[in-house]
This record gives sequence, C-alpha cells and structure tokens, in this order.
Amino acid sequence: MANTFKVTNPATGEFISEVRVNTEEEILQALKTGHEGFKKWSKVNAHERSNLLRKWSDKIQEHKAEIAEVMTLENGKPLKESLGEVDYATSYIDWYAEEAKRIYGRTIPSHTESKRIIITKHPVGLVAAITPWNFPAAMMTRKAAPALAAGCTFIVKPAEDTPLTTIRLIQLAHEVGFPTDAVQFVIGDGKEVGELFTSSEYVRKITFTGSTPVGKSLIKNSANTVKHVTMELGGHAPLIIAEDADLDFAVAQTIASKYRNAGQTCVCANRILVHENVIEEFAAKLTAEVKKLKVGNGLDKDTDVGPIINQKGYSKIVAQIRDAVDHGAEVLVGNEFNINEDKGYFFVYPTVLKNVNLNMKITQEETFGPVAPLISFKELEEAVEIANGTPYGLAAYFFTNNYKTGTYLHENLDFGIVGWNDGAPSAAHVPFGGMKESGLGREGGVEGIEPYLETKYLSIGDL
Repeated sequence: MANTFKVTNPATGEFISEVRVNTEEEILQALKTGHEGFKKWSKVNAHERSNLLRKWSDKIQEHKAEIAEVMTLENGKPLKESLGEVDYATSYIDWYAEEAKRIYGRTIPSHTESKRIIITKHPVGLVAAITPWNFPAAMMTRKAAPALAAGCTFIVKPAEDTPLTTIRLIQLAHEVGFPTDAVQFVIGDGKEVGELFTSSEYVRKITFTGSTPVGKSLIKNSANTVKHVTMELGGHAPLIIAEDADLDFAVAQTIASKYRNAGQTCVCANRILVHENVIEEFAAKLTAEVKKLKVGNGLDKDTDVGPIINQKGYSKIVAQIRDAVDHGAEVLVGNEFNINEDKGYFFVYPTVLKNVNLNMKITQEETFGPVAPLISFKELEEAVEIANGTPYGLAAYFFTNNYKTGTYLHENLDFGIVGWNDGAPSAAHVPFGGMKESGLGREGGVEGIEPYLETKYLSIGDL
C-alpha cells in the first residue's frame, strides 16, 4: 500500500489534506481489536447503546456546518446538498437509537407439555464496512448505526477520494463515549483492504455500497468464511412519464433525481422513458429548467451542480454522450465541459439528449453523471420491458395520476425501490436495497437491523 493518500478538491484540484494509509499489520490489528472489543460491547444494554447513538447524532448536528464544508471540499457536491446529507446521516442514527430497544425475541408454543421454546436475537459480531465517495456521511451512518445498535462492533474503510468526512464522524463518536474498539476506521486501497476484510476470521459480516463487479468479488471472497453480507450495488434507474402525467411536476422531480450530486448517485434517473404523445412537451419543459441550473464550485451558495469526482468518471460520461450523438441522439442542452487535467478538475454541464435508442451505451450502462437521455415509448408494456431489460433492479420512478397505470407499473417493475410521483423516496425509516444484480439485503427501516442479528433457538426440556 502507498504511504499516504492526497485528498484534493474536485472543483479546483487544490490540495486539502494528506491522509496516512494504514499498513497491513495495522489493519489486521484493528480487526483483532474489534473482535475482542465485541465481547464487551455486545454486553452493553440496549438502552445505553441507544443513549450513545443519540449523543452521537446530537454531536454531529453541533458540528453540522463544519462537516458539510469538509464534505463539499472533498466530494464537490453543492454545500446545500452536503448540509442535507448531514441531516440524512443523523436520521439513520436517530432511527436505530430507537430500534436498539426493539430487538425482540419470542416464545413459541411447544409440541410437548414438558418443553418451552424461546427465540432470542444476538449481534453477529465484528462488522466491516466499505463505503463510497458519493455519500461519505450517510452511507457510513446507515451501516454503523444499526450495527452498533444491535451490539456489533464496527470498522469502516471510506473511499480514497473522500476519507475526511468519515474520519471526523468517528472522532465525534469517540468523543461522546463510544469505545475506540467498538467503532474504528482504516485507510487503504479498496481492493487490498477488501481482501483483508473478507479473509479475516474475526469479521462476521461485510456491508458494502458500490459497484456490482466489486460487490460480486466481495461476496465470492466472503464465502470461504461464510460471512453475512449486505450489498447495495449498481443501478440503472428508469423514470417513466405516462401520457397523463403532470408534466411540470414530473420535470421538477426528474431534475431533483437526475442532477443531484451531478448525477453521481446509484438511484438517480438514468433512462427517462416518455410517452410518445407528450415527449415533445416534456423535452421542452425539461430543457428550459435544466438551462437554469448553475454549475460551479460547491462552496458557492448558488451552485446547483458541482464537479465530477475524477477523470475516470468524467471519461465515462463523455464516452457515453459521444456514442449517443454518433448514433443519432440530439443534444437539447449541454454537451459542454470545463476541465483542467493538470489541476485535476472536471465539470460536465447538465445535458439532455433526445432521440435516444436502446443501441446506445447510455441506455445499457450506468452513467453516474448529469446526462438525461429521453427515450420514447408507445405502450406501457413497452416501457416496462425497457425498464426491466437490464441486470439491475435498484430504483425506478414513474409519473401518472391514473391509479390503474400506477398499480400496473408498481406490480411489474422489478426494482427494490419505486417512486410513484416521487423522485426522492429515500428515508431512514424505509427499507433501501435492490433486486437482481443491484444487491442483497436492505438498509433502513425495521428491516435494516436484521442483517446484524443472529437468531438463536432455545429448547428447554424436562419441565
């Protein structure tokens, strides 16, 4: 492993901080420490764990402005989005502070008079998390909060591009009283740390948010020690505009979904399917609103769309746009760039493409950028077939005021998260996760704590 990571501002290329990379020996020791700490932390009663989670949430909110600024500096997203993410991050901590006190067992009527049957829930052990750069606060707390609430110890490797937010959050956890062996972070290369996590006999669960190929590798490598896994993987979200949709509302929600974090989210709309009878009107309205979006440094208060995280992400976006144009797509707005490879910043201006077809890369690959491809459809069955025609099944959206149309789409779209007239359905109290190759398990809601628990069955005989 390299000795340090340099963290830079993706909006300017300016140096922010240098973070020391942990050695293999240090990471292995941290895993052992977390395993040994589990023996004590798992015995802490649920009410005390709940109180510590509440204190952590309060402490984060006390430092909200500071954390949001750090997030914008290392991630590039607009400051208003970073401030919102801090609230989103603490909402998970608040939710699981309550769920810590609701880890219920049960009794089962026995099949004989001389027995009693009792079911109890127990924490799985040390949890190792790998989190992405696009939501450095919320993706960590969405994993740490249920793990700690359940009585598990927790160790996280943040993304190399955005480690500072995670480091600060864990420092605050220690300040409010979480034992240092109960919640830890390590810094290192994703592939190398992932192999240490998956091969460790001390780790009993892997939780990961990121690409499907990496998730598959982690699942495969976790099989040797039969670890629990929760995987929130790639998406390719369709957004369907039915003929009867409220187009002004649909446009506003499409922009909220598509251009948040410069389109660099796993649930943002990637394929916009519009009924042929309204596509011209929808395209005109969408283009007019997209032209109003301001691109720039996330620290500027009026910025709506920040930079692309790095050159690799930028190159993929440009390749998709060029491929679409080469195959007949019409650029309604965008296809403009502001980059400086030497300084290391890459801006893609919000783009809308019309006359997009299924032979283009942008309809087959996740974009992770501020590009909205419009695809025309005639019948709902056709829209569903296109929507479902990928290996992914994370999020989908549709807009209609007809309950029959809405019910049909809900029942036939193969996605774990569906928004009906809602472009932002995520929340701490609901189960978040995908179908097909978009993941395993759910995060959030009452379902989100179950993956951190083992079920133990006790049969008491000779009564």
